[in-house]
Amino acid sequence: MCGIVGGIAERNISGVLLEGLKRLEYRGYDSAGLALIASGQLSREREVGKVANLVHAAEQSGIHGNVGIAHTRWATHGKPSQHNAHPHTSHNIAVVHNGIIENYQELKTELQALGYQFTSETDTEVVAHLVHHALKNQADLLLAVQSIIPKLKGAYALGIIDANQPDELIAVREGSPLVIGVGIGEYFISSDQLALLPVTNRFIYLEEGDTVRLKRDSVEIFAHGQAIERPVTELDATVMSSSKGEYRHFMLKEIFEQPNAVQQTIAQALDGNALKENFLEHANPALTQVQHVQIIACGTSYHAGLVAKYWFEQIIGLPCQIEIASEFRYRHPVIIANTLYLCISQSGETADTLAALRDIQKRAKASNTPIYTMAICNVSTSSMIRETNFHLLTLAGPEIGVASTKAFTTQLAALMLLILKIGEVKQSITTELKLELIQALWHCPKVLNETLKHDAKILSLSELFVEKAHCLFLGRGTHYPIALEGALKLKEISYIHAEGYAAGELKHGPLALVDNDMPVVILAPQDDMLDKLKSNMEEVQARGGELFVFADEHSGIHKKDRQHVVHIPQISQWLAPIIYSVPVQLLSYHVAVLRGTDVDQPRNLAKSVTVE
Repeated sequence: MCGIVGGIAERNISGVLLEGLKRLEYRGYDSAGLALIASGQLSREREVGKVANLVHAAEQSGIHGNVGIAHTRWATHGKPSQHNAHPHTSHNIAVVHNGIIENYQELKTELQALGYQFTSETDTEVVAHLVHHALKNQADLLLAVQSIIPKLKGAYALGIIDANQPDELIAVREGSPLVIGVGIGEYFISSDQLALLPVTNRFIYLEEGDTVRLKRDSVEIFAHGQAIERPVTELDATVMSSSKGEYRHFMLKEIFEQPNAVQQTIAQALDGNALKENFLEHANPALTQVQHVQIIACGTSYHAGLVAKYWFEQIIGLPCQIEIASEFRYRHPVIIANTLYLCISQSGETADTLAALRDIQKRAKASNTPIYTMAICNVSTSSMIRETNFHLLTLAGPEIGVASTKAFTTQLAALMLLILKIGEVKQSITTELKLELIQALWHCPKVLNETLKHDAKILSLSELFVEKAHCLFLGRGTHYPIALEGALKLKEISYIHAEGYAAGELKHGPLALVDNDMPVVILAPQDDMLDKLKSNMEEVQARGGELFVFADEHSGIHKKDRQHVVHIPQISQWLAPIIYSVPVQLLSYHVAVLRGTDVDQPRNLAKSVTVE
C-alpha cells in the first residue's frame, strides 16, 4: 500500500522521484505528490489520480531540488483529494508517511490547542506539525524527530525534510517497510527497492524502530537512540525487471510466466527423484520435533494455506490448522508446544501476518513454550524472512499485478516441497508416494504450458460473463480453496460479485441463488470426489444454472446445452490445484478486460497490504 520515495544528492532529483513513483504504481494508490528543497525554499506538487498527472504538473511548474520526498497515497483517513495527498507540510517541514497513526485524533486536538491549523483530513499531518513544534525546543532535525516518535502509536514509515536544514533527510521505520538506496555521493529511501533500481542496486534494509539521517556523503542509523550499522546488500537488477514485454497487462504476463516460476521454485529443492541433501538442511532438528502446523496468512496466500491443510494431513498425517491473520492475532490463541507457525505472504510485509508472527513469538518466549516459525515468501529481503527461524522462497520473480497469480502457484509448489521435507525427516511418507509427488512436481510446468494453450477458448467463454452481476465457483476437497481463489480473482479485477463454495454446501444455502442468469464455474479434476461433484452439477442444472466446467480430459464431462467445458490436461490429483488455478485466472483476466476495468491496478486495492 502507498509508496515512498526520497533522496538527497548533488543533482536535481525530481526526475528520480517521479520515476520511482511510476515504479510503485503497481502497489495501488489514489493520488501522488512530491516536495523538493532548492535554495532553502520548499516546493510541493500534489495531484489526484495517476502519477502521470503529477508528472505533467511538475513539468508545468518546473519543480526541482537536490533533496526531496515523494509519495503515492492509498486512502485510509480522508477521501482521495488534492488536500489529502502527500507530502503534508507544516511551515518549512514536509512529511510523507505509509501506515496509520492510530492516536492521530488525540494528537490533533493537542496541536490545535497550540494554534496549529489543519488543511487535511489525514492522520499524517499531525506528524508534520509535531516535528515543527519540536524544532522550537530542539534545533537538530534528527533529535526533533526522535523526540516525537514515542508520541506516535501505530505502524508507519516516514520521510521528513526541513527547508531550514536542506542538507539532510530523516527517515523512520516502525511497522512499515523502508529501505535505503546507496549511491555514489547520494542516498535514497523507498518503501520498495524496485523504485530505486534505476539509480542503484545496493540497499540497506531497515529494521523495526530504526531512525536514519541521510546526507549526501553519509548515512547514520540509530536504534533505540544508539548508533548502529546495517549491512549493504547488492541485488541483481536483472532479476527485478518489471517490463510488460509483449503482453497487454502485467497480470497476463505473470499468468504466462507460471510454468517457469514453478520450475524455478521446485528446482531449488529437487535433484532428480529426490530432495537435495541441503534443502532446508539447517531446519532438520526442528522439523523432526514438529507435531502440529498452524498456518497464518491473508487473501490469496490464505487460499494457498487452505490447500496445504489438506496436503499436510492427508499426505504426511500432520495436524494442521489455518486462520486468517487478522483474526488469529486478536483472539489470543492457545500456544501449543512444538508447533510450526507457518506464515505465507507474497511480499513478506503483510501487516496482519507480521503482527500475528511477532505476537506469537513474544507470547511463546514469555511462557517458555518451544515453537518454530517459518515464512514462505517471494521477497528474500523482507521482514518476514528476517524474523522467522526458517524460510522457503517462492522464486516467482517480481509480481506487479495486484491480483496475485504466479505468487499463488509458486506458494503451492513451495508448500508441497515443505511437506515432502517434513515427511522425509519425520519418516511419515512412503517412498512410493514421495517419488510420485516429486515426479508430478517435475511434470507440473509442462502441464501448465498445455493448460495455457486454452487461453483462446477461455476468452470466448468470458464473453458470456460480461453482463453478469453475480457468479458462483464450486469445488470439492483441495479444489474448494481454488473455488475461493477463482471467486476472489473475478471480483478483484472485474468487479463482478462472486462467491466460492464447497460444492457439497449447495443444499445448505447457495442453491437458492441459482437461476437462468447465474453462471456457475465448476472445478472438476479426476479424483475420488468426481462422482459427487457430478451430482452437484446436476443439482445446478436442474435449477436452470449455466455451467462453465474446467474438467480433467478423462473425466467424462462433455459439452451440452448450457454446459460449457474446457478440458484440462491430466495431472496427479495432489498437484491439480496448481493447474486448475490457471483457467480461473485467465477467465477473470479476460472478463475484466472485456468490461474495461483497470486490470493491473483495480480500484480500492493495493498490492502489498502493509497497514491493518
